[in-house]
Amino acid sequence: MAARSKARKRAFQILFEADQRGSAVTAVLADWIRHARTDERQPPVGEYTMQLVEGYAERAERIDELIATYAVGWTLDRMPAVDRSLLRLGAYELVWEDEVPDAVVIDEAVQLAKEFSTDDSPTFVNGLLGRLKELKPSLRRA
Repeated sequence: MAARSKARKRAFQILFEADQRGSAVTAVLADWIRHARTDERQPPVGEYTMQLVEGYAERAERIDELIATYAVGWTLDRMPAVDRSLLRLGAYELVWEDEVPDAVVIDEAVQLAKEFSTDDSPTFVNGLLGRLKELKPSLRRA
């Protein structure tokens, strides 16, 4: 697995854990970093994972607003937690990380949905992130 793919997977796991615990993603990130430093069996938290988690944390309110606006027929609370975390991560990376091609962001999110979520989730994640990609130039407002 490529380094960025691993970083995305870890960032997704951190966002998911924070969602499940009702904790701030930055607190969960700090826990993961501390755990990696004290337990040699745990892989270190890489720079790109930190960049994704911290970037999401800075824009969490805006990202949730975007997802809620464009997820037709779904509220954030009704979405499967895995999908919600994948969409949060994907929306951040798609809209605010210019160095990664949009198609790569969407494909990676879809692959994670296939691995961790329901049979319908890859299509849902693909569709919503595809819509955000189309609107990307107008979505970066503060």
